Amino acid sequence: MSFVLFISFLILLRLSELLIARRNEIWLRENGAVEYGKKHYPFIVLLHLGFMLSLVIEYLLKPTETPDYFLLALFLALIAVKMHIIYSLGRYWNTKILHISGVPLVRKGLYKYFKHPNYFIVISEIAVIPLIFHLYVTAIVFSVLNAIMLFIRIKAENKILKQA
Repeated sequence: MSFVLFISFLILLRLSELLIARRNEIWLRENGAVEYGKKHYPFIVLLHLGFMLSLVIEYLLKPTETPDYFLLALFLALIAVKMHIIYSLGRYWNTKILHISGVPLVRKGLYKYFKHPNYFIVISEIAVIPLIFHLYVTAIVFSVLNAIMLFIRIKAENKILKQA
């Protein structure tokens, strides 16, 4: 039962993030934003859908009702940091690489200290979420796939940020 509640919460969380991203995308495009990294974005979507599916499949193959409460607390802390990141970027936060020429980079919140704090959260979530329910295969496989994807993503994003 705890896994069902957790996965339901996770799905609602991801859907709310997508709604925020979509609302921001509309505003960004209305203000002249250009999208970069279009070729790799579908693979990011597939990676995250596969991650959610893998969580469910691995759990069904090896159900564990007792979550790791320390990792659950860590995940909740990661959500709080992600909310801070979304708030810091405001309308510029998105799941896509959208850039408005001539707009200076956001330099508040964690962006004062780190270039890509959102990706630190994504890396942490991909590792921590499955481990809450001892889903080691999902944690390992998707951490590796995510690292490959983020290598491509950050390279594309840094190229655009260099021009800003």
